[in-house]
Amino acid sequence: YCTGRSVRGRLASGDSRPETIEETAELVTSRGGKGIAVRVDHTVEAEVEALCERIRAEAGRLDLLVNDIWGGESLLELGTPFWKQSPQKARLMFERAVFTHVVTSRYAVPLMVERDRGLIVEVTDGDSFGYRGSVAYDVTKMAVLRLAFAMSRDLRRTNVTALAVTPGFLRSEEMLAHFGVTEANWRDAAKKTPDFIASETPAYVGRAVAALAAEPGVKARAGRVFASWTLAREFGFTDVDGSQPHWAEHFEKAYGKPYPVADDAAYGSWLGGAIETVAPDWPVY
Repeated sequence: YCTGRSVRGRLASGDSRPETIEETAELVTSRGGKGIAVRVDHTVEAEVEALCERIRAEAGRLDLLVNDIWGGESLLELGTPFWKQSPQKARLMFERAVFTHVVTSRYAVPLMVERDRGLIVEVTDGDSFGYRGSVAYDVTKMAVLRLAFAMSRDLRRTNVTALAVTPGFLRSEEMLAHFGVTEANWRDAAKKTPDFIASETPAYVGRAVAALAAEPGVKARAGRVFASWTLAREFGFTDVDGSQPHWAEHFEKAYGKPYPVADDAAYGSWLGGAIETVAPDWPVY
């Protein structure tokens, strides 16, 4: 089920991108799956609930939920101090990129809990807890990381797993257009932005999700964030051109500093909170 607001003949309000959910569904089908396009505004609770009721009626199960809802490209104010940022843009970013994940999980995850199996993937930006260049953007992407962690705590007595995944420098259709290049000549953009030479297609992080979904022991990864490039090395998959872009290695080479990552110590500070100490069985199922 490929969901979103942009359908053929009717793009989302304020969206200039031509991609549609029908196109995405067709890509799924062309690769051997069965893509089903469903127009859903994930900020509207009733539409999300109806989607999940349809999945229950048609499929009777849900194995994998990928929360990759974003819609914040036009709202970014990178490099602008928070006291000069637009509160309206911040609110809309939170609604589109955090609330949508919360409400979608609220109605989709019961299909997994009932069968005591499934994987929830929160797609974020970055596998560290470092500042991301803008208060609104930083809070949004850290909230997605925290959402994967928090859901994993509620799910810890089930066989449903929640975790987060990040791509590197994503070579999306919108980014290609931003640089005025295509997938055929994308390397030309590295003349303007050298870091783009380490970019990756959306398929790379998609293959990372597929690898995790097929991993028998994925439960051991619950609550954590994983990068496309580290998963590529671990599972042996490549990008569409056969390469294995590795953002961390590029970063260290380009900037001469170790790449920051949220390691065991970073996540350790999130464990053993007061509520889990005082009420270890919280929440009550």
